[in-house]
Amino acid sequence: MRITFLGTAAARPTVGRNVSSLIIQREGDVMMFDCGEGTQRQMMRYGTGFTFTDIFFSHLHADHFLGVIGLLRTLGLQAREEPVDLWTPRGTAELLRQAVDLGVERVPFEVRITELEAGQAVQRGVYDVVPFRTSHGGRSLGYAIVEHPRLGRFNAEKARELGIPEGPLWGRLHHGEPVEVDGTVYRPEDVVGGERPGRRVVYTGDTRPCAGTRDVARAADLLIHEATFADDEIDRAAQTGHSTARQAAELAREAGALRLALTHFSPRYADDPRILEREARAAFPEVVAAYDGLVVEVPYRDE
Repeated sequence: MRITFLGTAAARPTVGRNVSSLIIQREGDVMMFDCGEGTQRQMMRYGTGFTFTDIFFSHLHADHFLGVIGLLRTLGLQAREEPVDLWTPRGTAELLRQAVDLGVERVPFEVRITELEAGQAVQRGVYDVVPFRTSHGGRSLGYAIVEHPRLGRFNAEKARELGIPEGPLWGRLHHGEPVEVDGTVYRPEDVVGGERPGRRVVYTGDTRPCAGTRDVARAADLLIHEATFADDEIDRAAQTGHSTARQAAELAREAGALRLALTHFSPRYADDPRILEREARAAFPEVVAAYDGLVVEVPYRDE
């Protein structure tokens, strides 16, 4: 699983940072989360390609969705045929549809808009994209990419010692079926280890620190949390529905997350976010202040 940060600034772009967007690639699936103004240029700059299938919007403030207008037009000019799914909080589909239709005579592919409620998982076979309620106005959502548990490791050496011939019988055992060899029944637990956890990546969008984020981020492999302000602006953060870097770090610690990536920095910190990283690291050491173009790999824990 690979995360590419396309925009890490809050409210408006700066010379070095674009506004909110990131790409998550999970094997062959490519998903975008938020699509601020200028996102398509960032995609070209950082080589993510345009083969994504979905855009998940945390909320429809301008710095999180205006980029979809030009992006869809570019896809049309590239003769894309595959549909694009846009996922947005309940009550915002009409506004998003107006944006999609703005300045575009005809898009030669289907644009499907679906409203989501917190907890309404988008199921993708071996993983789900789970929206959760955040605290940035009544319609804001965060998203958790939650992989299903994986099969345990198959012990090939043990299977050979038991005389189980390599081939279809191994596959049946690995998928939970007992098999019989020369009158002896072998069960999966004879050669297959315990179930292994999948990965969990959580993206908050804009939010105050809140219980919803802490709950969904429990034991997350990576928490991507907004950190708009330093701690001396904690009152302003609360008033505007945002978090400080320290608050994000404290939440990551309370949730037992493995790693924290900070994003959505006020322009006042854009040139040098080290103060945000320092304040966060005092509460949670495994933290990075993201920058445009940063790529973060999320391995399985047993790797």
